[in-house]
Amino acid sequence: MESYIQISKLNDFVFCPMSLYFHSFYEDYSQKIYHQKAQTEGKMKHENIDRGTYSTAKRYLQGTAVYSCKYNLMGKIDIFDQETGFLIERKNKVKKIYDGYKFQLWAQMFCLEEMGFEVKKLFVHSLSDNKRYEVEKPKGIDEFQFGQMIKQMENFDLLNFNRKANLNKCTKCIYCELCNQ
Repeated sequence: MESYIQISKLNDFVFCPMSLYFHSFYEDYSQKIYHQKAQTEGKMKHENIDRGTYSTAKRYLQGTAVYSCKYNLMGKIDIFDQETGFLIERKNKVKKIYDGYKFQLWAQMFCLEEMGFEVKKLFVHSLSDNKRYEVEKPKGIDEFQFGQMIKQMENFDLLNFNRKANLNKCTKCIYCELCNQ
């Protein structure tokens, strides 16, 4: 049985590997228990993608499952416009393009390309203010760093994880009450 990395977990891992542990701990519980307002709003705004009702136009792949054998990844894309080659990841509110957002988009792009699609441009779309931010496609060093991050995820050892707390990140983490970092 092959074990894939979920694309949706990339952003969490880049934010803090401990958040993946806590996320998996709570997976069987209602998200109402641990989600904050921003996460709940984002999930509600994402429902039309999950239901495939963003658009009825056949040119859009929406909520489509994708995979990559090369990187051992699987997940779902938000929107891929087959006519323009634009891949769009939707977020509730974007204040900054974080590395985790880039890695999610790159992962989706690698999956689509491995599946035979041509991805021309990448975007993060902020739903709250309807702004779209272009993300550069990965170049050589970017793809190397992406591959290194995938290896870190595959080899992550929770018992030996020792990272200095980043107060800016930790105070925004929905799991901060549980974490000893």
